[in-house]
Amino acid sequence: MYRLITLVCMTLAGPASALDLKLTGQFDLNYPSSLDYDPAFCGLWIANEGPEAILLTLDGLELRRISSGLSRIKAITIEGENLLVADGAGSFQRITKNGVALADPFRISSQWADTEGLAVDADGTLIMVEDDPEYLTWMSPSGEIIRRIDTMTLTQPLSEAQGIARDPRSGHLLIVDDMEGTNSLYEFDADGQLLATASLLEYGMDPEGIAIRPGSNQLFIAFDSGTSIASFEYSPTLPEGAAPLPPGADCALM
Repeated sequence: MYRLITLVCMTLAGPASALDLKLTGQFDLNYPSSLDYDPAFCGLWIANEGPEAILLTLDGLELRRISSGLSRIKAITIEGENLLVADGAGSFQRITKNGVALADPFRISSQWADTEGLAVDADGTLIMVEDDPEYLTWMSPSGEIIRRIDTMTLTQPLSEAQGIARDPRSGHLLIVDDMEGTNSLYEFDADGQLLATASLLEYGMDPEGIAIRPGSNQLFIAFDSGTSIASFEYSPTLPEGAAPLPPGADCALM
């Protein structure tokens, strides 16, 4: 069986693929700021910088609404079976998907982080984008900074990073830069090397959040100007001869 799978992957392997988006749908939502896809509900967790976060179906139907011990929820991500939220000022808290606190809030070791988006690496490392100053930061689950990249030093500076998503199949990081920056999507490899950028101007203005549904090569981007969530077919950048990425976790309800 293993040999058969290997042969199939070799057959499918072709030339290098580049970051590509195809718009597939859109629904209205006021003030979205941070997203993550939840295969357990086939839905999107969305923060809007208020005291609550909401869980929506992929076509915009509200399923539940939760709060935390933070004054606001500016960024949200799934961490195992639970959620990790941030207030955008250096504080974080782990809560259940019913909004029950698992522990008291904790702070990043620098005591300040203008956290705009959160993701979790395969080993549990937390990855976040910060707006002021402009950083891509890796930190331990308890808040100690492991490393940082000054995103203003990139060949195409990333000045207003807002949302971040990690593709679990490749480890690639996708980050959106809002309209005060380039209004673009940036793609990084797992080590933080910039691979590609793509303008989002034809789809909307002021991208704020991003989420990946790996099981269907689907991407969701929240636009603050126009107050909407757009869905895309998504093709990542892959090296020459690489096989297409396999399906990832998808709807448990289907």
